[in-house]
Parts: sequence; C-alpha cells; structure tokens
Amino acid sequence: MTHSGAAAGTVHNPYHYTPTRWICITFVSLFGISTFLHIVQAIIYRTWYMLPTAALCGILEIVGWLSRLKSSKSPQKLLPYEIRTMTAMIIGPTPLLAANFLTLGKVIDVLGSRYSRVPPKIYSMVFLGCDLVALVVQAVGGALASIAVGKKKNPDNLVSITVYVCLAAEFIVRYTANRPVPSRGDTSTTRGVLTPRRKLLLVAIALNTLCLFARAIYRTIKLKNGFSGSIISTQWLFNVFDGAMIALAIFIVNFGHPGLLLQDTNDMPDRERDTNCSSDVRLKLIGST
Repeated sequence: MTHSGAAAGTVHNPYHYTPTRWICITFVSLFGISTFLHIVQAIIYRTWYMLPTAALCGILEIVGWLSRLKSSKSPQKLLPYEIRTMTAMIIGPTPLLAANFLTLGKVIDVLGSRYSRVPPKIYSMVFLGCDLVALVVQAVGGALASIAVGKKKNPDNLVSITVYVCLAAEFIVRYTANRPVPSRGDTSTTRGVLTPRRKLLLVAIALNTLCLFARAIYRTIKLKNGFSGSIISTQWLFNVFDGAMIALAIFIVNFGHPGLLLQDTNDMPDRERDTNCSSDVRLKLIGST
C-alpha cells in the first residue's frame, strides 16, 4: 500500500500520512465559495432553512479543512486532527443531508402529498432529528466516535439515507404513474405540475444524495478496521471519497437551488390548469364568431 504525502517520521501520526498542503487549500477555497453562495442565495430566495443546513455544512467543512491544513505542517499534533474529525468528518455532512430532507418535503408538498408514503412534515421532523444527533455528537465528541469505531461501527447514519432514498423513489414512481398511496388517497385532491425546473431540482437532489451515499459507504468501509486500517491511512481515498464527494454535493445544491427551481410560473394543479385551458379555448372560439 502507498500513502500520499510526506512521511511523518518516528513521532506518532494519527493520519498515518502528512496531509498535502495544496489539496487542503483547494478544499478550503471550494467550501468557502459554496458557503458564500449559499448565504447569498438564502437571502435572495428567502430560503432561510438553507442557512442552518447547507451553509452550516460549508462552515463546518471549512473549519475541518483549515485544521487539516495546519496538520500539513505538524501532522503529529492531536488538536487539529480532533477538530478535523469533529467538524468535517463527523458532523459536517449531516446538515447537508438535512437540507435534502427539507427540500424533498417541499417538493412533495408542491407536486402532491397523496403520492408520498409519509406527509411532507415528516421530513421536517427528520431534519430536527438529524440536527439533534449532530448536537449530541458535538457534545460527547470524540468519545462517541471512538466507541463506535472501536466496535467497528460507523458513526454516520447510513440507515437514514437508505430510508430517505426509498421514500423519495417511491414518491417519484407513484407521481409519474399517477398512483396515490391508498391510505392517503383522500388527503389531497391536487396534482402539481412537474415543470422542467422541478425536474432539474429532482435530478439535483438525486445527484446530491448519490454523493452523500457514496461518502457514507466509504466511511463504513474505512472504519471497519478502526483508526489503523489501510483505507483510513490512504490519503487519496479520503480526498476523493470524503472531501470531493461533499464538495460536489454542496455545489450541486448551489446550481440546483430550490429557491430557483421549486417555484414556477405554472404552479396550478393539473385539473385547474386543464379547466383554465378549456376556458381559454372557449373564449377564443366565441371571439372568432
């Protein structure tokens, strides 16, 4: 096995390699740009829920990669390593996943809640649960992570992502086939219009979730052997499947922002839109006579 970066010498190095300086600077810059854009977009589109979610993820990643940048000079120091582990490695991606939960709930509310297995408000509850988990992890810190790793368990909640993907996939299939959930068939009588912008938003959510899912799988595999495994000790794997996956995911939200893509000029349900179109045709016929 080959490790990227310079050798750390005889002093204990928790990374098992020396983080490459220019890579750390690159990720600090990328997350800085994305975070700034998220703050501006939240203000412009009044999507305030993106501040404690996507923007918070960016801030945590910046702190984590700044700590990793400091480790590029002194990789044997534990404090920067612990800060990086707490921010970018454990807590950072959780708010971004919460942004996905909330955005999907808003999409379901617009397109039709009768096609969803659970009400849109449930996704808000999931966000609060994820946020609470993040706060608990932050409070108990490295102790919780160490215990989880020592038992060869992943501190990330891979199960919640899997359940989220299943619920989202079922909603899209049912909406496309116009097959409401039987138990929820009478709770809503409207069917929103899947405009090109909203299709693009669904694609953005799917790609974002795919990045987070790939990162969670990597985390599960690399922690299989604890803090001394071969995968966790290989720098390029971390840069690609952790840093790059989160960076790509957060920029996808910038380009596929719900404030830009969710609301559309054609917000009427199909039935109402068809009725209005029929009225317009009748008016044109009357006018021609």
